[in-house]
Amino acid sequence: MIMNILGLPQKETKENIELLNTLLSNFQVYYQNLRGLHWNIRGKRFFDLHVKFEELYNQAQLRIDEIAERVLTLGGVPLHTFEDYLKNNKLAIAKNVSTDEEAVNVIIKSLSDLLVIEREILDKSDEINDEGTNSMMSDLITEQEKDIWMMQAFLG
Repeated sequence: MIMNILGLPQKETKENIELLNTLLSNFQVYYQNLRGLHWNIRGKRFFDLHVKFEELYNQAQLRIDEIAERVLTLGGVPLHTFEDYLKNNKLAIAKNVSTDEEAVNVIIKSLSDLLVIEREILDKSDEINDEGTNSMMSDLITEQEKDIWMMQAFLG
């Protein structure tokens, strides 16, 4: 088995880089969805949700950078074009969403879909003892599960 400079098997690490790039692409779509929700939210809950959506997209922006840097750390090249993002996207694209419940449901569904990708990466990275990727995925999963719980609590 050929190992890379980090002591991880090259072939499996390359596969994990591809999965991380898929996650990166989906996070970019999630981020843009959040921007649109932030800009377009209307109604009685505008002030609360406008601020919350900004918090979420700022958080997503940080995660995007962390994922891209992990790809680089593993020896890959992070995807960086909208064409690549859309080609690898698995999330629904939220267009012209302006009501509170619909917006929150978009976030819940997006986070649930991101969790599927993250759990796949977690399983694959665990198989090759890639603790850096494991730790990142564990943190993302924990954070997003809490976000889902809070969004569901908002919906009542």
